Amino acid sequence: MDQGDDDDGRAANADYAIRVAAGIGAFTCEEWNGFAGTTRSDQGNGYNPLVSFAFLSALEDSGCAVRRTGWQGHHLRLETAQGRLLGAVPCYLKSHSQGEYVFDHGWSDAFKRAGGRYYPKLQCSVPFTPVTGPRLLVSKGENEGAVKGGLAEGLKLVTDKLGVSSAHVTFATESDVATLEAAGFLHRTDQQFHFFNDGFSTYDDFLATLASRKRKAMKKERREALADGISIDWLTGKDITESAWDDFFAFYMDTGGKKWGRPYLNRQFFSLIGDRMADDILLVMAKRSGRYIAGAINFIGSDALYGRNWGCIEDHPFLHFEVCYHQAIDFAIERKLKVVEAGAQGEHKLARGYRPVTMHSAHYFSHPGLRNAVADYLRRERREVERMGEYLEEHTPFRKDLGE
Repeated sequence: MDQGDDDDGRAANADYAIRVAAGIGAFTCEEWNGFAGTTRSDQGNGYNPLVSFAFLSALEDSGCAVRRTGWQGHHLRLETAQGRLLGAVPCYLKSHSQGEYVFDHGWSDAFKRAGGRYYPKLQCSVPFTPVTGPRLLVSKGENEGAVKGGLAEGLKLVTDKLGVSSAHVTFATESDVATLEAAGFLHRTDQQFHFFNDGFSTYDDFLATLASRKRKAMKKERREALADGISIDWLTGKDITESAWDDFFAFYMDTGGKKWGRPYLNRQFFSLIGDRMADDILLVMAKRSGRYIAGAINFIGSDALYGRNWGCIEDHPFLHFEVCYHQAIDFAIERKLKVVEAGAQGEHKLARGYRPVTMHSAHYFSHPGLRNAVADYLRRERREVERMGEYLEEHTPFRKDLGE
């Protein structure tokens, strides 16, 4: 396509225009809710609360994902020449690679040593959220293939026009990655662990699919996690009070500070999502001696539970596994959710009934030398990820006779 600039800084041609929006607030809630998969009423398209207007606006309004923190909004709007919104990409101009969970520090270092400048870059993702979801958002009723293709080409064009090194679309759906690959992006894979609800009516139904030794170990672990007078509460909707957020934030800061050194989310963020999307949130809270001592936050989609942050102020054996993984399975079975996505990394999840799943991302580089070097690296990395996935699948705790 022959694309140029119009008077307001847009990249445009006769068919469409790509505009860069400095924040989610440049979209109305109604516009964003018009994208497939972004609202709970849109059940047929797999509602993902982590790409909802409520979640993304809370990240920006709280000051967590803003220019000051290295997440400057550069969201793409794809419009017709007449101004009708066709699609969008949640996108940020990044001055670092923190909070992404798809690691490119090696690429940055190598490009710097070669005399290049890796930052700033464009990051198309949900900040601080290693959860697969749509990245090429299409307005309902529009031609999906054409709009996604336009967004992919528009993202390349914006990358080149800004003069930045690269654009990275992470934790994308396989459909989005296919579109991006066709547009010249490089494909990257990684591994996570998800629980799949095979129509279980009870937790015991799930246990019955495990090998006997693994089943006994799971029961013992759950008993020991709650042995010290610990009980579990599920909080969702109006049951999530500001007091509960105070408790959870204390857990998040204590554990996050020890593990990562700098938690990404502030207290205001949790109040905002509590106000804007409480029905899409599950807090699993552990109580001992009348007070909460640990908790995990999950987000509830139309067919999946998305596990995110965890924290505690008391250490108890196996409590992390109970609060984050076992309770999530309990909830998914009760709510008839198909999948539990338990976040990034963690081979320890395998022994608790979570299976290895391949994650996908796509990457565009303006510099030919950097692109060629990364392409070679990714070819080898994809083979290793595939081999590791096969190995891990062989070591799941499930009964072998069920697969025969």
